Amino acid sequence: MIRRAILALALAIAPALAAAQMGAPPPPQPATPGVLQEIGFDQHLGDAIPLDLAFTDETGRSVKLADYFGKKKPVVLSLVYYECPMLCTISLNGLAGALEVLSFVPGQEFEVVTVSFNPSETPSLAAAKKKAYLARYKRPEAHAGWHFLTGPKESIAALTHAVGFRYVWDEATKQFAHPAGLLVLTPEGRIANYLFGVEYAPKDLRLALVAAAGGTIGNAADQLLLYCYRYDPETGRYSASIMSVVRILGALTVLGLGAFILAATRKRGSHPALPPSQTPGER
Repeated sequence: MIRRAILALALAIAPALAAAQMGAPPPPQPATPGVLQEIGFDQHLGDAIPLDLAFTDETGRSVKLADYFGKKKPVVLSLVYYECPMLCTISLNGLAGALEVLSFVPGQEFEVVTVSFNPSETPSLAAAKKKAYLARYKRPEAHAGWHFLTGPKESIAALTHAVGFRYVWDEATKQFAHPAGLLVLTPEGRIANYLFGVEYAPKDLRLALVAAAGGTIGNAADQLLLYCYRYDPETGRYSASIMSVVRILGALTVLGLGAFILAATRKRGSHPALPPSQTPGER
């Protein structure tokens, strides 16, 4: 344990020492090991978030979380802060990359709500972020479906606590230390899935949306995939359910054999009857 702590500290200060030797200003440092122990995602699957919390959207309009729920659409929730120098931008890039691949569009099949957990940030920062990501996304209809919010510390604290998002201010780096990931919620505001990391497989996001919507979006292929794949809360990913796949392959085999037998039977029945054989004395 002590050896690992010393190694972590050495890795943390190495860039600063190298920069000092070169005469350059030290780069921003990662969060200290003690801080890293305080951050994370505690999964509250099935819990309802408080929809009466007040926030401000990117236009400066006062809103409540309830404004984005109750429309029979699942909701993707991302927690970031807009002036984050690294992780939040990477996470938002991962979300945008997944959205670009999906045939579903925010505002049509689902909603996306991005909330800053820094109470000092303003709607103008939110508006700038929205403009940048909509320019990248290049689907004008998403303007009404991807929302960028700021809010007071009371609303932020209540929301982050409800979803299990643990973050702290790191005085050493003058930054927030926080986890990265997305939540997918049901149209009623219950937590259905967590997708961890900064890159989100479009398949995982699509299946999470279909599951959260209760099957009201997607098609027969989505329902089949949802049956074949199972959500793993440890990894925040969907993985193949071997038993489901085996059952489907078994059913397809039985159907294939049945179709072959039926086709063979029909083919045999379609042949004309042969005339009765004649004896040599018959003319």
